[in-house]
Amino acid sequence: MTMLASKIAFASSHAGDPAKAMAEIAGQLGEEALAGMLLFCSHHFDREALARAVNRQKENMGGESVVAIGCTSSGELTENGYDEDSLSVIGFPASAFHMTSLCFDDIENFDPAAARQAVRGLAARADRESRHLGDRINHVALFLVDGLSHREELLTMTIQDALGDIALIGGSSGDGMAFRETAIFEGGRFHAHAAVVAILSTPRPIHVFKAQHYRPSAAKMVVTGAIPQDRIVTEINAEPAAQEYLRLAGHAGEALGLAFYAAHPLMVRAGGDYHVRSIQSANPDGSLTFYSAIDEGIVMTVGEPVERISGMESLFEDIAAQVGQVDRIIAFDCVLNRIDAEQRQISRAVSELYGRHRVIGFNTYGEQYHALHVNQTFSGLAIGR
Repeated sequence: MTMLASKIAFASSHAGDPAKAMAEIAGQLGEEALAGMLLFCSHHFDREALARAVNRQKENMGGESVVAIGCTSSGELTENGYDEDSLSVIGFPASAFHMTSLCFDDIENFDPAAARQAVRGLAARADRESRHLGDRINHVALFLVDGLSHREELLTMTIQDALGDIALIGGSSGDGMAFRETAIFEGGRFHAHAAVVAILSTPRPIHVFKAQHYRPSAAKMVVTGAIPQDRIVTEINAEPAAQEYLRLAGHAGEALGLAFYAAHPLMVRAGGDYHVRSIQSANPDGSLTFYSAIDEGIVMTVGEPVERISGMESLFEDIAAQVGQVDRIIAFDCVLNRIDAEQRQISRAVSELYGRHRVIGFNTYGEQYHALHVNQTFSGLAIGR
């Protein structure tokens, strides 16, 4: 098959048994040799059994030369749009792609200096091993990290620094909304407390992007008490954090929950732009736990929603202008975006939009874009044909 004819493969299964799910996926992917695979799975799967099933099926897809990475999710993005309780696999044909990966399997003891050296070596290897694909090769770094680690900021900044001009894009693994244990897949097994970076190389046009569905309001607040290492805010404007957040959002006395956090995200100005700092939970003592780094002295504002569907249509028009005809858009979509779409009763419209624009990927506990760890964005990688 020619480079242009070899489309990125995609398959998904709702079979609860890992062996059956992978068998169904192998049948859908076809027989073309793959350079790499991305897999996203519900946290309900037996991970050891799923790893064995993936390793068995890899033999029919190119054997040891196939690089397979992935993670547990808080929902999958399939050809049906929003999906759940599934296993999804993206296959990159060897005729048009090269993929190589590096796992950090103990990010609690992450060593930035050693990581920079290892990532630079990975980039050099990707450049060397992908030259057979043509004279002009584009590279992008796909990054998956434990969504409960509280280490995303350090890892993202360190790895992007080492990558230089290669853009990093990725997401934080999830476990539904249980917040108990997430996992990264690399090297034929699932890892806890881990991260993986894979460099995808191709002569095809590629484009990384980040979009959010909120704008800052006039309601400002200052973090006056925090436990940064735990991403906990204890006080806002010298008042109990949860109470003051509710007041400034215009809902004093109401109950807090996931739907409320999704509809009223907090935003921080950094680098000339506003970024969401999503709330994970309200705690019994009146404090708030966040998905991202937070500290005393940070000024925040309550985010207001913008019209999502028209905004997404404009985004997809811009993506097409960047890469031409789109093969696939691999998306890292915050789980709070999904919850908010359900609350606003637009999840069917969003799913239709994703399906029409060939979006696949997963719902995250956070997204990584270049050197930033962000929340409540729709970020990803567009690949042209």
